[in-house]
Amino acid sequence: MNRRWLILIVLFTARTAMGFQYQTIGSIAPSLVRELRIGFTEIGTLIGLYHIAGVFLSLPGGLIIQRLGDKRLCAAGLAAMASGGVIMAMADGYAQAFTGRLISGMGAILFNLVITKMTADWFARREIVLAMAVILSTWPFGIALGLFTQPLIAQEFGWRAVVLLAGGVCLASMLLVTLCYRAPPDEGHTAPSQTASQGFFQLPPRRVVAPLVAAGIMWGSFNSGVVGYFSFVPLLLAERGGMTIAQSGALTSLALWIGMLSIPFGGYVATRLRRPGAIIVLFCGSAAAALAAIAAGAPPLFACIAFGLAIGPPPGVITSLPTRILSPVDRAAGFGVFYTFHFLLQASGPAVAGFVHDHAGGAAAVGFAAAMFLVPLPMYGVFELLARRARPALA
Repeated sequence: MNRRWLILIVLFTARTAMGFQYQTIGSIAPSLVRELRIGFTEIGTLIGLYHIAGVFLSLPGGLIIQRLGDKRLCAAGLAAMASGGVIMAMADGYAQAFTGRLISGMGAILFNLVITKMTADWFARREIVLAMAVILSTWPFGIALGLFTQPLIAQEFGWRAVVLLAGGVCLASMLLVTLCYRAPPDEGHTAPSQTASQGFFQLPPRRVVAPLVAAGIMWGSFNSGVVGYFSFVPLLLAERGGMTIAQSGALTSLALWIGMLSIPFGGYVATRLRRPGAIIVLFCGSAAAALAAIAAGAPPLFACIAFGLAIGPPPGVITSLPTRILSPVDRAAGFGVFYTFHFLLQASGPAVAGFVHDHAGGAAAVGFAAAMFLVPLPMYGVFELLARRARPALA
């Protein structure tokens, strides 16, 4: 097997663990509300806390990669994810749960940043949209696994068992990456010398930063909408009656199982069509419409299927945008800028949705998630304009 496809399988497996751990709060939310005596604003905060550290760690993490290397930082991130899971599993109050979730989130930020760079290093010259789409499909895959299994595990063994299991999966992933990952030959020989000559805090050119910010906002708003779907749609369906939280979670997971296939397939289609703007407008708009239909009371089965199909094509397109304007030596710090703004939106979105849920109900929270899918539409035009202006800086 070609070495790069083997590497892609390893990274796919490891990143699935992140999605599985991320979903734990949504799956055990009723138990946390009852046992820790908190509201859904706090639940939304715990969900978003997994990514809030990205606002502060993404850019330093990108710069640290230049010195420490990919594999070391990847292993450190997965170890922190596992450690935070252990701390949260021992929590008897909101403060300790907050601390454990924050530590897991800090590890996840570093892990997610470096695994994106690893993928770009191996696939930047060809099939980058497809490779990014395959890696991104791990997010709905891990979350769908959580939606389907975690409520059942919580019912049988308690919510602490769910959190411990997710931490154990992160630990196993750390061992897998440590044993199997290798840097691509050309990157392994050229990157250290380039980095050393530029110094530790080497940022991309200023004209490149602006389109990276626009792309990060696109990706952050898209993911905030996805988080709103799998965090608040199960609660809304259960509140309307006729379903337990486990049943509504299983139904909601249908979209993510579909997304696991539609994201890499959508990446393949996007590579062939080469019409990124049309793909973003069509499919982000369709995802917003599907969520709005659920909020309005439409039959959830068909809306969930439509949502799963709609979220497939945009991720590979959006996350490949930085590779269009970043040179290899700027890639680590450039993705740090990209993810700083991505996490700013993805971390704040669930907390806002939780606040909306507490004050206006579940349908309003799902409607807020639908609105987040509309943000990438104008932001793509902003990116294209700024990217054209950035070309002189890359010459």
